[in-house]
Amino acid sequence: MTDRLTDPHITPMFQSERQREIVALTLESGRVEVAELSDRFGVTTETVRRDLSDLQKQRVVRRVHGGAIPWEKAGFEPLLSVRNDRQDGEKRRLAQRAVEELPETGSIIIDSGSTLLRLAAAIPPTCELRIVTNSLAIAQVLADHKSGDVIVIGGKVRKNTLAMVDAEAVAAIEPMTVDTLFISSDALSPEVGLTTPYREEAALKSAMIKSARRVVALVDHSKVGADQFIRFATWSDIDVLVTNTEVDPQVVRAIEAAGTTVLLA
Repeated sequence: MTDRLTDPHITPMFQSERQREIVALTLESGRVEVAELSDRFGVTTETVRRDLSDLQKQRVVRRVHGGAIPWEKAGFEPLLSVRNDRQDGEKRRLAQRAVEELPETGSIIIDSGSTLLRLAAAIPPTCELRIVTNSLAIAQVLADHKSGDVIVIGGKVRKNTLAMVDAEAVAAIEPMTVDTLFISSDALSPEVGLTTPYREEAALKSAMIKSARRVVALVDHSKVGADQFIRFATWSDIDVLVTNTEVDPQVVRAIEAAGTTVLLA
């Protein structure tokens, strides 16, 4: 086994960083093995087992023989139908406020997510914008509109979210230039920015941000303050944050000090 302490090519990793990566790997693969994690991180199998025990106490993974699996089969990402029922009132408030940020003409991207599904439902049927999305659910809502165009980017459908987030989706977004992006996030904090547990989603969200002249993030207050595994945006990338009035005023001031406009709904 390679030792991180003796191999100059392996960068030492703090326990918290290692555990976050273990969680992400477990969610992506559905199962991780102790021996493989030991080799990957350059630590002993005993250290990996302690990590898995810690994560099991946090109800993040379940220990199984030789490794671990996600605590729930759906991991951190419940079915879209389940997420739609969470924070419903708050998400509708965000959507109604965010509609005011639509450009009068041109094109937009709408990211996937339950909050953005509500945004799509709040867009007037007479809207003549060209709308790009990676969400089948959002595309279905917008398909009833008589005006404007709806473009769905390709890729493998993630069954839990009905969204495309793989390399094919990234390749479809990269050549685009749009006026405004409406994006969601699994978590945010003033110190770190916007984060997600999923590497593929982080790559797609980063590509979306690069394609947009203006970025509007919709994140309800329940996701504030809990950083996830991968950062896909700093506050310099976000022009406007639409969140709830329940957010701590100190958090709002810190984000605005970083140059992002915060709109409360």
